Amino acid sequence: MKKYKSTLIKNIYYMLCYAFLSLNRKEYEEIAVEKFEDIHNLFAAILAKGITSQIKHGLYKQYINQSENLSIPRGRINMPDTIRNRINKRNQLACEYDLLSENNLYNQILKSTAKLLLRSHDVDREYKTELKRCVLYFSDIDEVSLKSIPWAKIRFHRSNRSYCMLLGICQLIIEGMLMTDENGNQRLASFVDNQQIHRLYEKFILEYYRKKYPQLHPSSSQIKWALDEGEPSLLPAMQSDIMLTQGNRVLIIDAKFYAHITQSQYHAESLRSAHLYQIFAYVKNKDAEFGEREHTVSGLLLYAATDEGVQPDETYIMSGNRIGAETLDLNSEFTGISEKLNDIVKRHFAVS
Repeated sequence: MKKYKSTLIKNIYYMLCYAFLSLNRKEYEEIAVEKFEDIHNLFAAILAKGITSQIKHGLYKQYINQSENLSIPRGRINMPDTIRNRINKRNQLACEYDLLSENNLYNQILKSTAKLLLRSHDVDREYKTELKRCVLYFSDIDEVSLKSIPWAKIRFHRSNRSYCMLLGICQLIIEGMLMTDENGNQRLASFVDNQQIHRLYEKFILEYYRKKYPQLHPSSSQIKWALDEGEPSLLPAMQSDIMLTQGNRVLIIDAKFYAHITQSQYHAESLRSAHLYQIFAYVKNKDAEFGEREHTVSGLLLYAATDEGVQPDETYIMSGNRIGAETLDLNSEFTGISEKLNDIVKRHFAVS
């Protein structure tokens, strides 16, 4: 069964720290120095600490619409249902009202994810004990179907902003690790789905540069098509992963997390065609935005390193633009990862 190396698990924690800055708070200091041998224990430890902190500050309450037959009016009276009560000789008013309740989707997701981890054989007893203490405070909160959580509809504001990191971890667990067997039983895989780690990898690099190099205005910007004629309505959006800008100098980074970096063609390894075409299109269309002004636009495919024999470290000049392909070793110590990301910036920009 696939397992992560402890170094990668630690680096997943660091990536989460950049993706969710709240993980840098004091209550998570113990997790930062602990050596995890299993990704399940890392997630269980983060959730246990986070939920405990949330309980101390108070669980988020939300107005939930309630419908109830009452002897005295409350809220809005539902006349059709009240008439139906009278016909059935029930002398009650059908009332609808809003109740400020902890039994909302945000807390339901926390409870359901905690209980999923409690059912996992891969979570050690010490972390299960912490999670069990948390779940005791959720006795009046329902569980939610893990397969039908409307993630896109969840919104954060001043009152529930502290849930952003917690639900982000829950989403990573549920969408990246949840498996259902042929009998409908749910369990957690021993690894996170590559697509979910890919998203975390992208967000980590962007947030790293936002924190370390704000003067480069790191963003995930869209790039306009350089059209001579025609409407762009049917053209696909060119959404960059990371764009760094210093005056008239731009670096577009496309972060890639794949099990296999290269493709095999005629018994020879080469960069994936689709990835190269994509970064080339991004660079050339961004280049066209500057017109006749002096400028430099470069592109970089930044792969998460694999155990394969071929690990690209190449730079090409294509139609006047510098385009490269490199790897970032997530199984190395984080200081090495940080040095590589810093080196990329220093090669392309005038920064100290």
